[in-house]
Amino acid sequence: MALTVKPIKLWRREIENKPGALAQTLEPLAIQGADLQVVMGYRYPGREEKAAIELYPVAGKKVSVAAERAGLSEAAIPTLLVQGDNKPGLGHAIARAIANAGVNLDFLVAQVMEGRYSAVLGFDSEADLKKAVLLIKKAASGKRRGLE
Repeated sequence: MALTVKPIKLWRREIENKPGALAQTLEPLAIQGADLQVVMGYRYPGREEKAAIELYPVAGKKVSVAAERAGLSEAAIPTLLVQGDNKPGLGHAIARAIANAGVNLDFLVAQVMEGRYSAVLGFDSEADLKKAVLLIKKAASGKRRGLE
Protein backbone atom coordinates (compact mmCIF):
# COMPACT_ATOMS: atom_id res chain seq x y z
CA MET A 1 0.00 0.00 0.00
CA ALA A 2 1.25 3.46 -0.85
CA LEU A 3 1.72 6.12 1.77
CA THR A 4 -1.17 8.52 2.35
CA VAL A 5 -0.30 12.09 3.24
CA LYS A 6 -3.17 14.32 4.30
CA PRO A 7 -3.65 17.57 6.17
CA ILE A 8 -5.53 17.19 9.44
CA LYS A 9 -6.89 19.48 12.13
CA LEU A 10 -5.61 18.69 15.59
CA TRP A 11 -7.78 19.73 18.49
CA ARG A 12 -5.83 21.06 21.45
CA ARG A 13 -6.17 22.03 25.08
CA GLU A 14 -3.66 23.39 27.56
CA ILE A 15 -4.20 22.00 31.05
CA GLU A 16 -2.75 21.83 34.53
CA ASN A 17 -0.40 18.86 34.69
CA LYS A 18 -2.12 16.72 37.30
CA PRO A 19 -3.30 13.11 37.60
CA GLY A 20 -6.55 12.49 35.74
CA ALA A 21 -6.41 15.54 33.47
CA LEU A 22 -6.10 13.45 30.30
CA ALA A 23 -8.89 11.06 31.31
CA GLN A 24 -11.13 13.99 32.24
CA THR A 25 -10.55 15.63 28.86
CA LEU A 26 -11.17 12.43 26.89
CA GLU A 27 -14.27 11.29 28.80
CA PRO A 28 -16.90 13.48 27.07
CA LEU A 29 -15.54 12.46 23.66
CA ALA A 30 -15.64 8.77 24.58
CA ILE A 31 -19.23 9.12 25.79
CA GLN A 32 -20.16 10.58 22.37
CA GLY A 33 -18.41 7.73 20.52
CA ALA A 34 -15.33 9.55 19.25
CA ASP A 35 -12.96 7.19 17.41
CA LEU A 36 -9.64 8.96 17.93
CA GLN A 37 -6.62 8.01 15.83
CA VAL A 38 -4.13 10.36 17.49
CA VAL A 39 -3.86 11.40 21.14
CA MET A 40 -0.81 13.24 22.40
CA GLY A 41 -0.36 14.46 25.94
CA TYR A 42 2.79 16.13 27.20
CA ARG A 43 4.02 18.55 29.81
CA TYR A 44 6.08 21.62 29.09
CA PRO A 45 9.78 21.31 29.96
CA GLY A 46 10.69 23.92 32.53
CA ARG A 47 7.01 24.51 33.31
CA GLU A 48 6.08 21.10 34.71
CA GLU A 49 2.79 22.42 36.12
CA LYS A 50 1.45 22.97 32.56
CA ALA A 51 0.66 20.42 29.87
CA ALA A 52 -1.11 20.05 26.54
CA ILE A 53 -3.43 17.50 24.99
CA GLU A 54 -3.78 17.22 21.22
CA LEU A 55 -6.02 14.80 19.36
CA TYR A 56 -7.53 13.85 16.01
CA PRO A 57 -10.15 13.46 14.56
CA VAL A 58 -13.00 15.41 16.02
CA ALA A 59 -15.81 14.62 13.60
CA GLY A 60 -19.56 15.12 13.78
CA LYS A 61 -21.71 17.56 15.68
CA LYS A 62 -21.99 15.56 18.94
CA VAL A 63 -18.25 14.91 19.16
CA SER A 64 -17.42 18.53 18.25
CA VAL A 65 -19.72 19.84 20.98
CA ALA A 66 -18.22 17.36 23.48
CA ALA A 67 -14.70 18.46 22.50
CA GLU A 68 -15.56 22.12 23.00
CA ARG A 69 -17.16 21.36 26.38
CA ALA A 70 -13.95 19.55 27.34
CA GLY A 71 -12.02 22.74 26.61
CA LEU A 72 -10.59 21.62 23.27
CA SER A 73 -10.44 23.80 20.18
CA GLU A 74 -8.91 23.52 16.72
CA ALA A 75 -5.17 24.04 16.86
CA ALA A 76 -3.67 26.65 14.56
CA ILE A 77 -0.60 24.58 13.67
CA PRO A 78 -0.62 23.18 10.11
CA THR A 79 -0.46 19.39 10.53
CA LEU A 80 -0.07 16.32 8.32
CA LEU A 81 -0.99 12.70 8.99
CA VAL A 82 1.21 10.20 7.14
CA GLN A 83 0.21 6.52 7.08
CA GLY A 84 1.17 3.43 5.12
CA ASP A 85 3.41 0.43 4.91
CA ASN A 86 6.76 0.78 6.62
CA LYS A 87 10.09 0.17 4.97
CA PRO A 88 13.60 0.52 6.38
CA GLY A 89 14.84 4.09 6.16
CA LEU A 90 11.40 5.64 5.54
CA GLY A 91 11.55 8.00 8.53
CA HIS A 92 15.02 9.14 7.57
CA ALA A 93 14.02 9.65 3.91
CA ILE A 94 11.12 11.85 4.99
CA ALA A 95 13.25 13.83 7.47
CA ARG A 96 16.05 14.29 4.91
CA ALA A 97 13.68 15.43 2.14
CA ILE A 98 12.08 18.01 4.43
CA ALA A 99 15.46 19.21 5.72
CA ASN A 100 16.99 19.47 2.24
CA ALA A 101 14.11 21.73 1.21
CA GLY A 102 14.74 24.04 4.16
CA VAL A 103 11.41 23.24 5.82
CA ASN A 104 11.44 23.29 9.62
CA LEU A 105 9.27 20.92 11.63
CA ASP A 106 7.39 22.19 14.67
CA PHE A 107 6.95 18.61 15.85
CA LEU A 108 7.01 14.99 14.74
CA VAL A 109 5.44 11.95 16.38
CA ALA A 110 6.00 8.69 14.48
CA GLN A 111 5.68 4.98 15.12
CA VAL A 112 5.61 1.64 13.38
CA MET A 113 3.18 -1.06 14.47
CA GLU A 114 2.80 -4.41 12.72
CA GLY A 115 4.58 -3.10 9.62
CA ARG A 116 2.49 0.07 9.35
CA TYR A 117 4.11 3.51 9.52
CA SER A 118 2.20 6.40 11.05
CA ALA A 119 3.40 9.95 11.69
CA VAL A 120 1.95 13.30 12.65
CA LEU A 121 4.02 16.29 11.53
CA GLY A 122 3.49 19.94 12.44
CA PHE A 123 4.79 22.90 10.43
CA ASP A 124 5.33 26.64 10.79
CA SER A 125 3.00 27.55 7.92
CA GLU A 126 0.47 26.23 5.41
CA ALA A 127 3.05 26.88 2.68
CA ASP A 128 5.53 24.58 4.43
CA LEU A 129 2.82 21.95 4.86
CA LYS A 130 1.95 22.03 1.15
CA LYS A 131 5.61 21.78 0.22
CA ALA A 132 6.07 18.86 2.63
CA VAL A 133 3.20 16.86 1.10
CA LEU A 134 5.06 16.61 -2.20
CA LEU A 135 8.42 16.02 -0.52
CA ILE A 136 7.06 13.18 1.63
CA LYS A 137 5.33 11.47 -1.29
CA LYS A 138 8.51 11.61 -3.35
CA ALA A 139 10.67 10.39 -0.46
CA ALA A 140 8.27 7.51 0.26
CA SER A 141 8.26 6.42 -3.38
CA GLY A 142 11.96 5.60 -3.02
CA LYS A 143 13.01 8.03 -5.74
CA ARG A 144 16.05 8.97 -3.70
CA ARG A 145 19.49 7.51 -3.66
CA GLY A 146 19.66 4.67 -1.14
CA LEU A 147 15.94 3.77 -1.13
CA GLU A 148 15.65 2.31 -4.62
